Amino acid sequence: LDLGADDYIAKPFGIMEFISRVKAVLRRTSAPGDEVLALGQIQMDDRKRQVWSESNLCELTYKEYELLKFFLQNPGIVLSREKLINRVWGIDYEGESRTVDMHVKTLRQKLGSQGALIKTVRNVGYKIEV
Repeated sequence: LDLGADDYIAKPFGIMEFISRVKAVLRRTSAPGDEVLALGQIQMDDRKRQVWSESNLCELTYKEYELLKFFLQNPGIVLSREKLINRVWGIDYEGESRTVDMHVKTLRQKLGSQGALIKTVRNVGYKIEV
């Protein structure tokens, strides 16, 4: 422990003990400000799973929430439809990439004027920027 370790487990150990210890380390090491993402007048409180746009609470579906979260974690970066599908829908998704377009459309509508921060990059995907 003096060399930088946070915890140790003696063998043999049970899987439940291992999982509990990993969760405890993650709780101790998470920074207090990591739960809130913001850009423009959009704020996302990940701990409460709430999104505010221009001081209005937005009711988002699970996929819309995850999509916005990925955008806010990557401001100014062009995200391809394929990358968005892999991250939000999962790598084994077999539907069409147009589902991303439809979710972005409804997400923009729900964000009101702040929805314009999500820009279309023709033939590639989307990015969010102020």
